[in-house]
Parts: sequence; structure tokens; C-alpha cells
Amino acid sequence: MAGNTFGTHFKLTTFGESHGVAIGGIIDGCPAGLQLDLEAIEQEMQRRKPGQSKIVTQRKEADSVRFLSGIFEGTTTGTPIGFVIENTDQKSKDYSHIKDTYRPSHADYTYDKKYGIRDYRGGGRSSARETACRVVAGAIAKQLLKGLQITAYVSSVGELNLETHYKELDFDQIEQNPVRTADAQMAVKMEAYIKEIKKLGDTVGGTITCVAQNVPVGLGEPVFDKLNAQLGKAMLSINAVKGFELGSGFAGTRQRGSEHNDLFNEDGSTQTNNSGGIQGGISNGQDIYFSVAFKPVATIMQKQQTINSKGEQVEMQGKGRHDPCVVPRAVPIVEAMTALVLADFWLLNKLSKL
Repeated sequence: MAGNTFGTHFKLTTFGESHGVAIGGIIDGCPAGLQLDLEAIEQEMQRRKPGQSKIVTQRKEADSVRFLSGIFEGTTTGTPIGFVIENTDQKSKDYSHIKDTYRPSHADYTYDKKYGIRDYRGGGRSSARETACRVVAGAIAKQLLKGLQITAYVSSVGELNLETHYKELDFDQIEQNPVRTADAQMAVKMEAYIKEIKKLGDTVGGTITCVAQNVPVGLGEPVFDKLNAQLGKAMLSINAVKGFELGSGFAGTRQRGSEHNDLFNEDGSTQTNNSGGIQGGISNGQDIYFSVAFKPVATIMQKQQTINSKGEQVEMQGKGRHDPCVVPRAVPIVEAMTALVLADFWLLNKLSKL
């Protein structure tokens, strides 16, 4: 199976399945001499792990990372960093009813048709459990990118939208509520709505907004390796993501050029930031900000019509432990993938000129 490696210079390869013995990864290209804060890595893992509140899946995983190589006395050695995260709370019997049945909007059908075999337990390799490995690598990338600040937060759940511009929000609120939104009052509404959806045996989608601050000018390459293109690829590789919107995004299509253009100040900064911190595929020193759209989780606790591996119409109903809304746990994943992209271009930029 190809497609398990992300990055060119700061490179992550992941392995493992949702209900296997463990998941893990190899980080290649991390420079030697980086003093790692291992507690900060564990903290990032705690933000993503299941079972952290009543509005996420109740699967209980410690998600403790065990590093196997590439780190000596807390410092990177320049060699590949290998790590594993053990799976300890699998309940594979919860998936026996879909052994030969394709769940609507899941990867069951496509994996089976592509490979002729699939691990139906929790979705196997297609499970969002794999994203825990990304958070490990992203946590290390964040420490490599000293001075940069990457912050993501839930900006909508269903029809509940956080309309306030990110500069007017209190980022300190994000980790103070289980939804991980940046507004205390909206957090209460979103949490109640997710609980209501969960009682109905249904799910709901949402959006996450991410802001990268103090990004230097010059990250990104011409034509095919634009910074925005790689960020888009990174976000669309996350489970359940259906859209990526940079800067003014789709709203910018309703403006004229005279309204949308970011006029320069004498120091090279811009009076507005409709570009989202990227022009010509290269960072311009302004805040990079974008939004990521997540669909409703496909597994619902309601009866649905589907087909089995014989092509027969059958009825099925979801079982087991699932997120009624994925966005609260996806916040650290979005941050991690942003860090991986920026770290990759940061290393590449050191080779771009004498």
C-alpha cells in the first residue's frame, strides 16, 4: 500500500491499524541537536486522544508514545525517529456485524474493491486512529519551528457558527472547553447541540480554523509546490475533511479586485490579509489562516440501507464507540499537519539561496 509517507525534507511515514497491536511512525529528516520537550509531546497526544469528554468516542486509550530511536538523552540525533503507540482498548466484536457489509460513506467498499481484502475492525488502516501518529510528528515539528505559533479552534458545529474574526477571539478559551472553540458562550451552545445529536444516534460536522503566526517570508515553492497547495493536501489527507479555504476563501469571489487586493505598507506588511498570508504560493510574513471543513461522522446509531460484499441490499446499524462530532479532537491534528508542512518548507528554504 503506497501513500503512507508525508513530506519531502521533514518526512513522516506511519503504520498500523485501528485494532492492531499498535500504530506508529518514522520521522526522517529532523535535524540533530533539537532538545525535545517530551512532556509537550504527551500533552499534544492528550488533546487528541479518545475518551477525554462526553462528546467524543468513549474508547479508552492512554495514547502514550514510546520512542524507539533517533533520540538520545532527550536530544535528536539526526537519525530516523521511530515510535509506537500501543492499542489497548480495542473491541473488535463491535465490528463483526460489518464483516461482509459496507457502511455508507466509509472506506469499506473502496478498500475492498481496490485491494480485495480489508480489515473491517474499526476501519483498519482507514481509521482516524492513524492520526495519532501525525500528532506525534507535528509536536516535534512545532518544537523545530521556534518562534512560530500555530493555533487551531472549532469555528462551527452544524449551523452554529463563530462569526468573530480570529484576532478578536481569546485563544486561551480553546482548551477550557470540550468543544475547543475560542468563545465561552458559543462553547456551551455547541456542546449542548453535540449531546443532542448524540442522543438521536446521529452525527454532525463542523469547521476548524487554523492560524499560523510569526511565519517568515519565503516559505513555499513556485508552481506545483506552493505553500497553499501543500497545506491543502495536508488538510484533505485528514479523515472526514471535505473542504479547505485559505484567507478570504469563497467569500472573496463576491468581491472586486479593488476591494480584495492587500495594499502594501512601506515595511512590506499589508493593510489587509485577504491572501491569508500566502501570495504566489509563498508566505509573505502575514498571519497564515485557513478553515477546514469536516463532514458528519459516517457511523450513526440508526438503521440504514446498504449493500454487502455480494451486492445484496441489507439493513445495518452502527455499533460501538464513535464520535458524534469529530472536530473537537481534530483541532490538534490540524495543528500537527500545519506544523509538518511549515517544517518541511523551513528546511527546504535553507537550501534556496546562499
